Amino acid sequence: MDPLISWTADIPAIVRILLVFGIMVPGIRRGWSLGSVFLAGAAVLGWVFGLGPIAIIRSAASALIHPQTVSLAVVVSLILVFSHSLEKTGQMARLLEGFKGLVSRPKVSLVIFPALIGLLPMPGGAIFSAPMVKNLGSGHPLNVSQLSYINYWFRHIWEYWWPLYPGILLTTALAGIDVWHLVLFTAPMTVVAVGAGFWPLRGSVVRLEPAGVRGALAPFLKELAPIAGVIVMGLAFGVLLGAVPIDIIHAVAKELGLILALLAAIFWVWRRNQMPWTERGAVLWDRALLKMVYMIAAILVFKGIMEDSRAVDLVSREMIRWHIPLIPMAILLPFLVGSVVGITIAFVGTTFPILISLVQAFDQQTLMLPYLMLALTSGFLGVLVSPLHLCLLMSNQYFKTTLAPVYRHMRIPLTVMFVAAVAYFVLLRYLML
Repeated sequence: MDPLISWTADIPAIVRILLVFGIMVPGIRRGWSLGSVFLAGAAVLGWVFGLGPIAIIRSAASALIHPQTVSLAVVVSLILVFSHSLEKTGQMARLLEGFKGLVSRPKVSLVIFPALIGLLPMPGGAIFSAPMVKNLGSGHPLNVSQLSYINYWFRHIWEYWWPLYPGILLTTALAGIDVWHLVLFTAPMTVVAVGAGFWPLRGSVVRLEPAGVRGALAPFLKELAPIAGVIVMGLAFGVLLGAVPIDIIHAVAKELGLILALLAAIFWVWRRNQMPWTERGAVLWDRALLKMVYMIAAILVFKGIMEDSRAVDLVSREMIRWHIPLIPMAILLPFLVGSVVGITIAFVGTTFPILISLVQAFDQQTLMLPYLMLALTSGFLGVLVSPLHLCLLMSNQYFKTTLAPVYRHMRIPLTVMFVAAVAYFVLLRYLML
């Protein structure tokens, strides 16, 4: 170990990790690039855990050229291209328009538009559904904070499992599990989110007279086809590629399956909507796309240095030696980071390598999926209450309301989500042990 940094060996590993997080948080709060914050955090992490400059650079380079890094960055990029293409061509608007009249129940009509928008992970996507929520809510005794709550809460009901979200893909990559296995364990949380989400609306949504002729199902399904196609083709291609007897392809089969499905869906949307080449170029060179790729790469560099510096191993040993229970760690660590950062992929990238290592160190690999469910739900509840969450800020700005009243509407749903996640975890542990 370099003598200039040997002094850090006497500091507990968990304290050093918290020190790194403490250095990163001010940058995040000041609105600095998350990619740059993670790269700086990775450098500090390597330093406090005994890596010299050459070792840090070598570790970062190794993480950047890893097939998992490249494939995940491509998948996330294509998801954003797909989302923006649907938006720019007007297909998303037609999808929402096609749904009008299909459902007569007012509560369902109010929440379906933010929920449909939520199927596609668009940064600040809540602003896209806000006008529709405002229009549909005009006939009900709903105040602006309730409208903002509806737009915000129901836009995020899918993020516990929907495989197009980068946080879910990163979780499966870090844990080395199949995405559909994770979906099986985490999808019930969306059912809880929908049920709990209606609680603040009781008595505020009234039965309205039908506005007109019921819509037809066919136009809606036609506009929904590319989204459904990504899921179906992504699964099918992933299974087929998983059977290819080539190690590098087998290792990233599910990512390659999604890449092929997304490429097919993107070109289909472009061709069907006759999207001009200038608009296609604008979507491909969007700054938000480049920033997302940069952030993915930086997070995986952070993860690589965390592994190469043995930080994860040292923290795991300390947790065992100090007899700190694993369940509180799986709840508190993701929640705290999620509430500070306000982005799912950030709390997954920073805390899950530690939690996954702890699950293995405590010899509870058979409970890996239940622990991931608990950690994902806890972390995402932190993201939902984060004052830095872009969707929350944009939704409140549109409806001209503030954080406090929207937080009041979220109190009961958040509590129900937490209790349900813990109860579900206890049930899974009982059934699997």
